[in-house]
Parts: sequence; C-alpha cells; structure tokens
Amino acid sequence: QVQLEESGGGLVQAGGSVRLSCAASGRTFSTYHLAWFRQAPGKEREFVAAMSWRVGSTYYADSVKGRFTISRDNPKNMAYLQMNSLKPEDTAVYYCAADASVKFPTIAREYDYWGQGTQVTVSS
Repeated sequence: QVQLEESGGGLVQAGGSVRLSCAASGRTFSTYHLAWFRQAPGKEREFVAAMSWRVGSTYYADSVKGRFTISRDNPKNMAYLQMNSLKPEDTAVYYCAADASVKFPTIAREYDYWGQGTQVTVSS
C-alpha cells in the first residue's frame, strides 16, 4: 500500500511558478505509476500529468503541456509537479495519485491511491 501527501500549494500571480510535492510512504513506491489530477470548483476531476514507474514515459494534458513538468525521486519517495507560466484557469485542488498497475494513465479510476489534495490559486 502507498499513502500520499501533497504540499506546496498556495496563492500565486498569473505567470508565476509553483512546485507541488507529493510524499509517499511504502517500500514499493519506485514501482508505482504516478499522476497528478486537479479539480476546480463545480468541475470534474481532470488529468494533468502522469509518469510511469519506468522513468522516461510521461504524459501531459494538452492544457499544461510545455508549462508543467512531472518528476519523481524514488530514493526519497517523492513526486513533484513543477508548474510554470501559471494561468487563472489553473486554479484548482491538485491531487497526487499512484497505482502499481495502470493501463490508461490519464484516467482517474485507474489509480487506487490518492492524497488529500493541495489548493493552488492563480490570481489575474
């Protein structure tokens, strides 16, 4: 099993940057697929970025491609989401997710383990 805890959210101006962190527990973290999703008020949870446990395979939503970067540090049991050139429409609660077996990395129900979320608010 894996437990996840996000941190790093907050209030940032448009055009700014934020790095979210996801601390994971569990010895097998290095073999888990990781993803970041977000949910804005009144909207469904949407895919942001994902990384397979074999580092090198990454996936991004079109809306964040070129601005966000997902990464992981397996020895530290950490995952990150670097967010640059932030826009007001990036405002949402951001969730870290993980699972040992993922067939469709952009689909939320593929992931069994979730953090509690961290709020990111981008002001215009």
